[in-house]
Amino acid sequence: MKIALGSDHGGYALKCDIIKLLESKGYEYRDFGCYSTESCDYPDFGEAAARAVASGEYDRGIVICTTGIGISIAANKVRGIRCARCADPLEAEMTRRHNDANMIAIGAGFTGKNLAERMVEVFLTTEFEGGRHARRVEKMDAIQP
Repeated sequence: MKIALGSDHGGYALKCDIIKLLESKGYEYRDFGCYSTESCDYPDFGEAAARAVASGEYDRGIVICTTGIGISIAANKVRGIRCARCADPLEAEMTRRHNDANMIAIGAGFTGKNLAERMVEVFLTTEFEGGRHARRVEKMDAIQP
């Protein structure tokens, strides 16, 4: 599985922790930025990671900013992206099972390293249930222009 990553300066440190986790688990990934704690704009990096997932080059995406909200909105502007801002492992599990989310957004200002790592592990290992949920995902995707 190939993972696309993106963050702004507020999510940079947590993204570095997530990269260590991905490396320890043997995941292939690409960091689409940012690359420091210097102030920057989350839409740039949320969009870049989302486009990589939407293109099919990457299977899933992880985006991080201070709240997780702005970068999730930016990612969700890309057609074919279903990015869920999650705050705990159960949300990460359910958004995969029921929404077939292909990206997760995390708020570094609210989520510590251990919790974020657990959410990422759950997000990357949980499969979509399909069934009645597939119909709903199709309806969500149809909303986009």
